[in-house]
Amino acid sequence: MPKPTAKPAPFLPLLRELVRTYQAFERYSAGHVQSMGLTPAQFDVLATLGNTKGMNPGQLGQRTLITKGTLTGVVDRLQAKGLVQRLPDPSDGRGQIVRLTPEGQTLFEQVFPAHGAHLARAFARLDAAQRAAAEQALQSVRLALEQASATGAAE
Repeated sequence: MPKPTAKPAPFLPLLRELVRTYQAFERYSAGHVQSMGLTPAQFDVLATLGNTKGMNPGQLGQRTLITKGTLTGVVDRLQAKGLVQRLPDPSDGRGQIVRLTPEGQTLFEQVFPAHGAHLARAFARLDAAQRAAAEQALQSVRLALEQASATGAAE
């Protein structure tokens, strides 16, 4: 009796392209961030805290792409560099607010626009219609995954 052969799933080419795109973005973005003396995670925290009065670690974790365990170390290193400070949270006696120091705000004002310009150079290779189509396609993929996750949790 012949062995059944598994057909490749029809979504695999899309999945491969999504992963390759993310990896290409990370290489392009991280290289520039590192050239400015920051890790991608440090840049993420600076960019999130920039132009704010600060936020508690839970809020910071929700707004960045950094896990809770990693976030503590990133904030520790930024604090050691004098770029962030931890202050008591006036609305929660046990909590803290993480806020940029004046030096951190100055650095944010330099690196954020510089990195935005760096990313703009790559995305300028796509015309407006291509950017809109890519955004729509990525939204559709994200929504499909969110819906599958929500219904999968109920199964």
